[in-house]
Amino acid sequence: MTENKFIVDDEFQDVRIDKYLSLLLVDSSRSFIQKLIKEEMVLVHGSKVKASYKVQAGDEVSITIPEPVSANILPEQMELNIIYEDDDFLIVNKDKNVVVHPAPGHYTGTLVNGLMEHCKDHLSNINGVLRPGIVHRIDKDTTGALIVCKNDYSHNFIAEQLKEHSITRKYVGIVEGIIKEDSGTIDAPIGRHPVKRMEMAINEINGKHAVTHFKVLKRLQGYTFAEFQLETGRTHQIRVHMASIHHPLLGDEIYNHKKSKFKLQGQCLHAKTIGFIHPTTKEYVEFEAPIPEYLEHLLEILS
Repeated sequence: MTENKFIVDDEFQDVRIDKYLSLLLVDSSRSFIQKLIKEEMVLVHGSKVKASYKVQAGDEVSITIPEPVSANILPEQMELNIIYEDDDFLIVNKDKNVVVHPAPGHYTGTLVNGLMEHCKDHLSNINGVLRPGIVHRIDKDTTGALIVCKNDYSHNFIAEQLKEHSITRKYVGIVEGIIKEDSGTIDAPIGRHPVKRMEMAINEINGKHAVTHFKVLKRLQGYTFAEFQLETGRTHQIRVHMASIHHPLLGDEIYNHKKSKFKLQGQCLHAKTIGFIHPTTKEYVEFEAPIPEYLEHLLEILS
């Protein structure tokens, strides 16, 4: 069991406790939190409450989350777009609207469920039963290349490269407006938004070091097709950084406040290239995920 304790800030005054906890515990669904409230795993000042209870500034809220049970996550038949596979890892080209791994209260339909069916017992278990094989993530509506590790040695070997920022990670995407510079670098720390707890933001006080390099690939009609190379890997990094220079990603439902004239499913962002030292051969390998059809179509329309 894991116990989390929070002191309610003024900004959350009179927010329902189930909503309050779902904002702070982003990997837990609101329905899962409501279930824990019913099971008296959520207490305010040591007393049980209902899901409708509205938190007050200064409330001490504790929530006990039970350890995940492996039986809750089952293999599922799923069409996986596999770019490369060997005994150490595979590179998957993830589709839009696919969540990478299960979270408490949401155990089906994720990429991990499909990987468990494809790989059987050959997935690393470094990140536990909820994230077998997963060494890094990309957002639900971001497409592209994702590394999945088949054993603990390859997982640790590749994770160390991620930690040292030595992995090549290049994305492509369409942003609002015309970027005047041919290339540039955004060096600004990213952390949780001080008010909108579901969002990330440039946070000079509590943010973590974050660097994104961008390069213009093509200027379009009112938009720019660009390449982004990550030096660090913070949550929503490209999305936050580009929005901070007034060029948010087209279709981004969180950081782009301009209504899109296209029918899109989330941000126009694709993880195109990933490169790293192979855990067995110790040679540099690089893989590319083809640009998805929807993005190709948009580029044709806007050219």
